[in-house]
Amino acid sequence: MNTTDTWKLDRTFESSTGTVRWAALGDPALPPVVLLHGTPWSSYTWRSVARTLAADHHVYVWDMPGYGASAKYEGQDVGLGAQARVFTELLEHWALERPAVVAHDFGGTVAMRAHLLHGAAYERLALVDVVVAFDSWGSPTYKLMGAHPDIFSRLPPALHRAMVREYISSASARGLHPDVLDQLARPWLDEAGQPAFFRQIAQNDHRWTLEAEERYGETAVPVLICWGRDDAWIRAENAQQLADRIPGARLQMIEGAGHLVQEDAPAELTAALMRFLG
Repeated sequence: MNTTDTWKLDRTFESSTGTVRWAALGDPALPPVVLLHGTPWSSYTWRSVARTLAADHHVYVWDMPGYGASAKYEGQDVGLGAQARVFTELLEHWALERPAVVAHDFGGTVAMRAHLLHGAAYERLALVDVVVAFDSWGSPTYKLMGAHPDIFSRLPPALHRAMVREYISSASARGLHPDVLDQLARPWLDEAGQPAFFRQIAQNDHRWTLEAEERYGETAVPVLICWGRDDAWIRAENAQQLADRIPGARLQMIEGAGHLVQEDAPAELTAALMRFLG
């Protein structure tokens, strides 16, 4: 894996909650697939997978509002409800009627909400270590930060930087390359990024998943669920529970991978996705 390369989203879309940065890889004539990141990530986590899939697909990547290179501002709505609406807006902007969708972490909840609550049509859906409603969202630390975003956003920059890097590192079972950790942390470390980091935590809550969870049984597209066996953020038991709730869903556990499967086991994850996408 090349950890020092640049990852640039060269296009913009003015969404209902701010400017979204996005990019497309591969031949536009190939079948479309859209990749959704989770929190506190960005499309950067998909770089290796996206470049490989682009050999056989037209791959769309984007940073959600409040994340990565997309707009961050005070008062911005970055909750799951808003992200699902923006995703629906993007699909219309891209004129994609039935793309394949691959979603990680809370991106899976965004994709499910867009599909079940907003009528977004998919050709098939892959869910990777998804935040779901089977237990409460987040660790005690996550909940503490979400309960006091104004206080945490005023931390001295050096302390904030150390906390963000430690938090991100805990998502990997194998340990992150220092260059990758730098890239994942960077969007949260400047003047706009520090309050944005705690803003997105404060707005994320299991209430957003409950609305979609009630309708998981209505999912009528092929679904693959991939899950890192050593996920320390979302317990692996959730993978089977989710598979049981979605008709016909296939489950593949990925050994030796934590929550950031894209970093811990990119080859294994990409191979599973390629088989599923066809």
